[in-house]
Amino acid sequence: MPIGTAVHDRTFALCESLNYREWSGYYAVSAYEGHHEHEYNAIRNAAALIDVSPLFKYAISGRDAARFVDRLITRDVSKMSVGQVFYTPWCDERGRVIDDGTVSRLDEQRFRWTAADPSLRWFRQNAAGMSVEIEDVSEQVAALALQGPTSAQLLRAVAEADIDRLKYFRVTSGTIAGVRVEISRTGYTGDLGYEIWMASRDAVRVWDALMEGGRPFDIKPAGMLALDVARVEAGLLLIEVDFFSSKKAMIPAQMYSPYELGMARLVNLQKGRFIGQAALRDEHARGHARQIIGLEVDWPEVEAIYEKLGLPPTVGATASRVAVPVYRAGRQVGKATTTTWSPVLKRMIALATVERPHYAEGTKLQIEMTVEAVRHRVAATVVKTPFFNPPRKMATPPP
Repeated sequence: MPIGTAVHDRTFALCESLNYREWSGYYAVSAYEGHHEHEYNAIRNAAALIDVSPLFKYAISGRDAARFVDRLITRDVSKMSVGQVFYTPWCDERGRVIDDGTVSRLDEQRFRWTAADPSLRWFRQNAAGMSVEIEDVSEQVAALALQGPTSAQLLRAVAEADIDRLKYFRVTSGTIAGVRVEISRTGYTGDLGYEIWMASRDAVRVWDALMEGGRPFDIKPAGMLALDVARVEAGLLLIEVDFFSSKKAMIPAQMYSPYELGMARLVNLQKGRFIGQAALRDEHARGHARQIIGLEVDWPEVEAIYEKLGLPPTVGATASRVAVPVYRAGRQVGKATTTTWSPVLKRMIALATVERPHYAEGTKLQIEMTVEAVRHRVAATVVKTPFFNPPRKMATPPP
C-alpha cells in the first residue's frame, strides 16, 4: 500500500478531487481539482509546485566517485564541473538503456543521482574494486519542482540563494525559510523551472514558504496529469510508457539504445570505458534501426472524420498512454506511445517509435485514431522535438 511523501499532509489538504496514483510506493496527486486545466496553465503561465519526492535518489561519494559515475553513464564526467547537472542515460553491457535521470556534481567527489527505477543493486555491482560510497537517500531527501514563467521571481522573493546567476542545468545551495536547500535549474516541463532538494524532515517548511510567498506569483500545486501534458510538449520521455528499462523488458523489441531514444547527443564514444560502450560503438557505425520522434497530427483530417459522422471534434483532456500504430504507404512502421492535445500550441502531438528510414524530420506518416469504435488513419508529420521550447527555459538571468 502506498505511503505519503514528506509533504503529504499539505498535498492531501489541497487535493479536492482525491485523485491519486501510486508512484514508487508513494501517493502522488493526479489532479488537485476535478480537471487539471488550472494546474497546466500554472506551469505555462505562472508557477506550479509539484511534489517529485518519489524519485529515487542516491548519494555518491568517495575517492573514486567521479570514476564510478563515469563508468556507468554515457556522458563524459571529466567535462562536468562542480555545480553542473547532467541529464543522462545509463546502459547494460548490450548498450540497452537501463534508466535515465540526472546526476548533479555537488563537489569534486560527491554526486547526487536521481532515477525513475531503483538502481542501488546495479550501482553497487559496478562499484567493485573502487573506493566509493553509494547511499540510497530516497527517504531522507525530499524534492519539490517549482516550474513556470514566474518561478524565478518567486524564488528571488523567498530564497536566500543566487538565483540570477544560476544557469540552465546548474545547481546552487541556499536557504528557504531557514532550511538548507539545494536548488537546481532543472525540471520535467520544458519551461523555466527549478527543483529544490532538502531533508525530508524540513520539507513542509519549504512547501509552506513557497506556497505563501508564491501568492503574488499565482502559484498553484500541480499533479501528474498536468505534468504529463507538459512533458510531452517538451519532448521528454517516460519510462515504461515511451520505452522500457532493459531490466524490465520482456522481449528485445521493448529494449532501447540511447540512439533509439533520440539521445545521440548524450553519448560520448571517445571518453574512457563505460558500460555498453562497445555495443554503442557498433550501433553508431551501422546506424540505429528505429528512433523515438515527434509527430504533429493533421488536425483538419481529424475534424473531417468527426464532421462526416455529424459530431464535433473532441480530444481527451489527458495525455493518452495507449500505444497506437503508425503507418507509411499502408505498412505499419512504428507506434505512437503518448499522444496529447497541446493547449499552448493548439495542436495534437505525439511521441512515437518509428523504423528507419521513416524517422527523418519532415517525413509524412499516418497515425491510427479510433472514432465511434471505427479505426481511422490520419496524416502526421515527423517534427523536431521539443515541440515547445520557450527562450525563457535557458535564459540567464531568468526573466
